[in-house]
Amino acid sequence: MSNVAIAFIVTLIAGLATGIGSAIALFANRTNTKFLSLSLGFSAGVMIYVAFVEILTHGKEMLVTELGEKLGNTYAVAAFFASVLIVALIDKLIPSYENPHEAHPVEELHGRVKDYDKLKRVGILSALAIAIHNFPEGIATFVATLDDPSIGIAIGVAIAIHNIPEGIAVSVPIYYATGSRKTAFTLSFLSGLCEPLGAFLAYLILMPFLTPVIFGLLFAGVAGIMVFISLDVLLPAAEKYGNHHLSIYGVVSGMLVMATSLILL
Repeated sequence: MSNVAIAFIVTLIAGLATGIGSAIALFANRTNTKFLSLSLGFSAGVMIYVAFVEILTHGKEMLVTELGEKLGNTYAVAAFFASVLIVALIDKLIPSYENPHEAHPVEELHGRVKDYDKLKRVGILSALAIAIHNFPEGIATFVATLDDPSIGIAIGVAIAIHNIPEGIAVSVPIYYATGSRKTAFTLSFLSGLCEPLGAFLAYLILMPFLTPVIFGLLFAGVAGIMVFISLDVLLPAAEKYGNHHLSIYGVVSGMLVMATSLILL
């Protein structure tokens, strides 16, 4: 199977993990906070480690080879922080109440709002917010897998874990507004498709222009996206769902597993 096909499959699976969150929200009365805290911390550990140790380093090497030491490093740093700024602006433009990156346990969402119209609005806006967030995440997963499937799969797993709470954020308010599990699950499921859609657009737009310099800039940018998601979303959510020590154990475990897999593969 070609790397392009693998990249699309990994991105699709990562995006559709919102459906797992939706299923949990619709059929569970309580959140398994300890497991979710460890999982989110683990995801953050994987993404931070691979971002700095592999992806940013790889991007810098490609840029330095093509542009020279000083200019290559400058471009890599600029791409890294530019991507951080872009994702931060996306988060800033979405109100925190509707933002699916704000962590909410299932039981909190169940009783959160009594107004059905407001609940429906929250669910729809959450779905739109996820769609916006998933475009850069889809590009990040696709580009990383395209270059190295083993690293891309690890990133895909990490992003899939972080997509689970987003599925909860969409499905619960929709379900309580409409009374339909099918509608809630469908909207949550479809919102996750924006991740492979982002990968598809990246394939159509970027593939003809993928020179070593563009690849280097993309890798540095992907690293920035992953670090921002980890620090702004995953770690705060891990602490909110569980406690400080559990989330840190998850982070260290994620880094250890990622480091070991890079040595063995």
